Amino acid sequence: MPRKNFRPRKNVNIHPSAVVSPEAELASGVEIGPYTVIGADVKIGSNTSIGASVHIDGWTRIGADNKIYNGCSIGLPPQHLDYDGEKTYVFISDGNCFREFVTVHRGTVDGGGETRIGCGNHFMSYSHIAHDCILSNNITLGNCTNLSGHVVIETDATLESLVGVHQFVHIGQLARVNTHSKVVKDIPPYIEASGHPAQVVGVNFSDLRKKKVDASLKQEIVKAYKILYDSGLNTEKALIKMDQVLKTSEEIEHFIRFIRSSTRGICR
Repeated sequence: MPRKNFRPRKNVNIHPSAVVSPEAELASGVEIGPYTVIGADVKIGSNTSIGASVHIDGWTRIGADNKIYNGCSIGLPPQHLDYDGEKTYVFISDGNCFREFVTVHRGTVDGGGETRIGCGNHFMSYSHIAHDCILSNNITLGNCTNLSGHVVIETDATLESLVGVHQFVHIGQLARVNTHSKVVKDIPPYIEASGHPAQVVGVNFSDLRKKKVDASLKQEIVKAYKILYDSGLNTEKALIKMDQVLKTSEEIEHFIRFIRSSTRGICR
């Protein structure tokens, strides 16, 4: 006899060896591979593909058209000593790719209660997204890159392989962090950083070109970079000068706001 909360599933392909709670909500077109386990409070959007030996549990909401490869673990309790089974969430939007053995943990009550991932991101094998992280869109995490709790990453940022990011760090849009780096300070938008600990190495020209950023805007980004890093001014005075000499645009205003709101201090 079906359970009280059983939800009918149409056009869903579940391998016979998978263990899927009858209370989990699966939209049309979902595919679940062998030996995968799906918990009762999980909701999965249409046309999401889940490979073999994946474990998705907790209060996890996954959107449409995601690809989750073998061995991933999503929505399990956070690695936080104060967590005591509270109802916290993972929210994942549409069109993301989670390669083999990626791990994503739920939020904590003190951290806002949710880990949130936007659209079109690519997380390579063994990367880890800890509790209360907020990731925007079109982000790449390289193999074995690990985010501590409460990390915020903006749109189009790239973290190459084997990068470690300290808790509460904020990484700006179209920033790039090179392989084997340790990030302990905020990295402003459009900046490239590298090292252990990471230091700024210049403007992220390679990704600005890929995104076909206008030449005049690139010139303003270079001016902002030189004021902040090459002028010898402290951060407060550099911000004043940027307000005075840079042409106003959404991107430049965002760059200035990012620096002004940094709580950990910016990468130098």
